[in-house]
Amino acid sequence: MPETKENTVAQIIRRYAGDPDMLIPMMQDLQAECDYLPKAELKELSGRLCVPLARIYSVATFYASFRLMPKGDHTIQLCMGTVCFLKGAGKIAQVIQREFELVPGGTSPDGKFTFSPVNCVGACALAPVMVLDGEYHGGLAVDSAVELLHKIAEETDKV
Repeated sequence: MPETKENTVAQIIRRYAGDPDMLIPMMQDLQAECDYLPKAELKELSGRLCVPLARIYSVATFYASFRLMPKGDHTIQLCMGTVCFLKGAGKIAQVIQREFELVPGGTSPDGKFTFSPVNCVGACALAPVMVLDGEYHGGLAVDSAVELLHKIAEETDKV
C-alpha cells in the first residue's frame, strides 16, 4: 500500500509535539505553508489541539502579522500618520477602498491588491505617502493615487 503524505496541519502539530502552548508558532508555520490562514486548516488545528476555534481566531486577529485572506498580487500601504492624514490620506483611503472594493487589511475581489493602512512609513516630507510593493509614492492626491493603482492593475492584466 503506498504511503500517503501527512497533511500540513498534522505535520505542523507533530513538529511541536501537539503542545497547545505552541499555538502561535504553529499558526506561523501554517501561514508560511499556505501564505495565509485558511479557515479549513484553522478548524482542523482547533480540533486536533482541542483549542476553541474562537481562541485561534482571537490570536489571528490580534497579531497584525497573521492574514485570514490570501494576499493580492500587489500590496498597498497607505500612511495614515498625522502629516499624511492632514494632507489628504483619509480621502485617498476612502476613494481607493470604494474604487477597488477594498477594506483595511483585505484583498480586492479580483486578487490584485491587498490594502493596509499603516500608522507611519517614516517619509513625512513626501506626505501623503503610499508604499506600493515596497516602492514609495509621495505627494499624492486622490486622482494620482487612483491613477497609479489603475496603471498597476492594467500591467497585471497584461502579464
